[in-house]
Amino acid sequence: MQRIEVSERIAATRESVWALVSDHEGMKRWAGVREVVLRKPGSPDPNGEGAIRTVRAFGIVLDERITAFEPCERLAYTVVEGAPLRSHRGEVVLTPDGDATRVTWRVDFEPLVPGTGWLLECLLRRGLAASLAGLKQRLESARATGPSLQREIEWPIRPS
Repeated sequence: MQRIEVSERIAATRESVWALVSDHEGMKRWAGVREVVLRKPGSPDPNGEGAIRTVRAFGIVLDERITAFEPCERLAYTVVEGAPLRSHRGEVVLTPDGDATRVTWRVDFEPLVPGTGWLLECLLRRGLAASLAGLKQRLESARATGPSLQREIEWPIRPS
């Protein structure tokens, strides 16, 4: 089993960070993915535990199941289809860090093809770090831009 962990301090409240992290279909605004579609809603929150999302990015399509949904604290998922990995489990943890939020993204996995773990780890680490940088940029620029984008982050409005 291989483990990757990346972390970023973001000058935003946990509530603001959670609003983006837990909005699966909104991930394309910050995570560097082409599309995220909620295939099956969770319960009781549609983005919560049991939800299945399809992520399209970098020429791959992944189906992920949300396995833990603890508002403003933790979101965990497992890849159920589409990855060149086995036992892929991910977790995003939000912790207070002074007047900011520390976001830590951990992934555990086993490569399907022996000897490719180092390459997959390198690619995943780079992707996770870029996603956290995008999250940070989106949230911190919202703080600087004012209330209209801040409202969007705190209360994402989904088209009907």
